[in-house]
Amino acid sequence: MKPLPPAYGWIDDLRPLPRILEEARKLYGTFEVAGPGNNSAIMGWAKETGLTKTFTADSIPWCGLFMAVVAKRAGWPMVEGPLWARNWAKFGTSADRAQLGDILVFRRAQGSGHVGLYVGEDYGAFHVLGGNQSDGVTITRIARDRCIAIRRPVYRKTPASAKPVQLAANGVLSTNEA
Repeated sequence: MKPLPPAYGWIDDLRPLPRILEEARKLYGTFEVAGPGNNSAIMGWAKETGLTKTFTADSIPWCGLFMAVVAKRAGWPMVEGPLWARNWAKFGTSADRAQLGDILVFRRAQGSGHVGLYVGEDYGAFHVLGGNQSDGVTITRIARDRCIAIRRPVYRKTPASAKPVQLAANGVLSTNEA
């Protein structure tokens, strides 16, 4: 497992993590291949989730694929049409306030979207662990006002760590997660 940036190292010390976040953490540091090649790990996620007919190259936006594979590995169902980020607004149940391990759906230009997992927040942004953020599985800050849905897995027993997390507002604010 690749190390997290120092500002997020606390995640590796916190147990138990929500299952979906635990699965996502294992994939941190995976990056697509620049140019015509494909990362075999990312292409393997398409095979694992049964999405090889619609996901044929890692140059295709893959934040939804990332969510599909971590949801599947955590034992949660995928949403219909999981490659379309905004479809994740139908996952689990709606929540008014984000907490560790929640799925956040964001709007982007021209009706497109982005999806990732909440790891914290500051006064103006959510800190999001997601795929296809700067072409990899990274943690990035995304403006709160772009969030259109907070979705929570339906837990039998909510992990003790599933709560809001206040973080410092350090790092660049993302404007385009691709």
